[in-house]
Amino acid sequence: MIEKIFFDRYEEGAVALGFTREDIEDAAAALSIRLPKNLGDVLYSFRFRVALPEPIVATQDEGREWVIELAGRAQYRFRMVKANRIVPRDDLVTIAIPDATPELIRAYALDDEQALLAIVRYNRLIDTFLGLTTYSLQNHLRTTVQGIGQIEIDELYVGLDKRGCHYVIPVQAKGGKDQIGIVQTTQDIRFVEQRFPGMQCRAISAQFMSDQVVALFELTLLEDEIRVVEERHYKLVPASDLDPSAIRAYRP
Repeated sequence: MIEKIFFDRYEEGAVALGFTREDIEDAAAALSIRLPKNLGDVLYSFRFRVALPEPIVATQDEGREWVIELAGRAQYRFRMVKANRIVPRDDLVTIAIPDATPELIRAYALDDEQALLAIVRYNRLIDTFLGLTTYSLQNHLRTTVQGIGQIEIDELYVGLDKRGCHYVIPVQAKGGKDQIGIVQTTQDIRFVEQRFPGMQCRAISAQFMSDQVVALFELTLLEDEIRVVEERHYKLVPASDLDPSAIRAYRP
C-alpha cells in the first residue's frame, strides 16, 4: 500500500511527494486491504520503526533517504533528506548512577518506551545530563504544530539554571531497535518554537543500549540535518556497586 501511494506520485528527481488521508483509503481499496480505524497507525511504523519498502529505498539519492512527514491536518509528505540517523557511540565511558527507580515501577512498566521515560524521570537523568533543575510537565503530550499537524511528544520538561533562566525540554524515548531520526526531532523543536517563542529549546533523546545502559543525546537542527550537541551514557547500579574513587574524581 505504501509503495502504491509513493509510485503513483513519484517522478525521477522528485524530492517531495504529498498525499492525504483519502489517498491512503483509496490505495487500500485498490489493493483490497482492510484498514484500522486509526489511519495514523498505518504510517507510524514507517515513520519511526521500520524501513520503507526496498523499491522506495532504491529511488534514494546517495547519502539521502526518504522520510514521511506530517504536512498539516490529514496531510502527509514523502521528503528526501540527508541520511543522518543517530545511534549511540560505542567508545564513550559509561557513567554509574545510583538507581532510584522504584521496584514497583520496574515491575509494571508496560513497554520499553514507558520504562525508559520512568527511569529517566525517577533518576533525574535530565538534570544530571543538562546541569539544570528540571520538572516533568506532561508525558505523551498530543498537540498540533502549524505546518505539520498533530504530533505527540513523549515527555515535556521545563527547567531552570542557576541564573533563573527557563528552558523547555522535549524528550523522545527510543527502545529496542528504534533509531533517532529527523522527523520527531523536527516536530519537537518546531513545537517549542511556536508554543514557547523566545524560550530556549533543549531537545533530548533517550535510548536504551545493551545491559540497560541509557544513552542521552542533546540534539539540534542545522541545515535540515540532526546534529548531536552532547552525548552521555548512564548505567543505573545499586549504591553498593559505586566506585568510591570514581565518584570523588573530577572529570571535566
